[in-house]
Amino acid sequence: MADIDARAARRRFDRAAPTYAGASRIESEVGARMLERLDYVRLAPARILDAGCGPAPQAAALARRYPGASLVALDFSLPMLARARAARGWLARLRGRGPLAVCAALERLPLAAASVDLAWSNMALHWAADLQAALAELARVLAPGGLLMFSALGPDTLKELRAAAGEARVHRFADMHDLGDALVAAGFAAPVMDMEMLTLAYAGPQGLVADLRASGQTLARRDRARGLAPRALRAALASAGASASIEVIYGHAWKNAPRKLPDGRSIVHFERRTLP
Repeated sequence: MADIDARAARRRFDRAAPTYAGASRIESEVGARMLERLDYVRLAPARILDAGCGPAPQAAALARRYPGASLVALDFSLPMLARARAARGWLARLRGRGPLAVCAALERLPLAAASVDLAWSNMALHWAADLQAALAELARVLAPGGLLMFSALGPDTLKELRAAAGEARVHRFADMHDLGDALVAAGFAAPVMDMEMLTLAYAGPQGLVADLRASGQTLARRDRARGLAPRALRAALASAGASASIEVIYGHAWKNAPRKLPDGRSIVHFERRTLP
């Protein structure tokens, strides 16, 4: 997976904040499917982190599902967080207070250790400049027994565009197995991973490009070519077709209680034995 230029990615999302909601069809659909998956999870979180929330489209649904929880909406784009004001207003009317909005990167979460019970991240992890660091931070802020639930793009995303425009013109995304390994390395237990392929259909080949621009999801690789697109690239984009394949990876994993202290000593738990 190519390194993300964090500054370039932030600029793209900043500019796209006014048009993101109308162009982020996949993110909305995947968020709805993630919410359905919570039906099978027994959890009563006191605090929820919406990590990489954008305009926080799932905030109201999370608040209705867990009415006793406080919500932290976090994104690296300040204009995106400003667009979440409508959601915050709805939540404030719903339960008398809205979520806390925090502008920060996933790799450096300004939250205390073990302060979150549910970390929710819909289609944001593939924008992390350092995926392993982002997962380590999510593990740090999760309390023992807390849950990380996320979705991310997989390597077959936009394969039509990649074939037409070249490998260097499309992001490379981590596959499901690499994500699972990264979760274990970050300290999560027994991650559960699966994927599905979705197809976006457009009236013409420019529809995909327009949606990518309007949602801020244009190329932000560190090794990207600078300057205007050459004529050959524009012709390749036009030949990419009117449909786009999207590989969506879903995952969840639990934060285990620590087995060792920071100095390396093992933690041993004793339980009182009840005599018959």
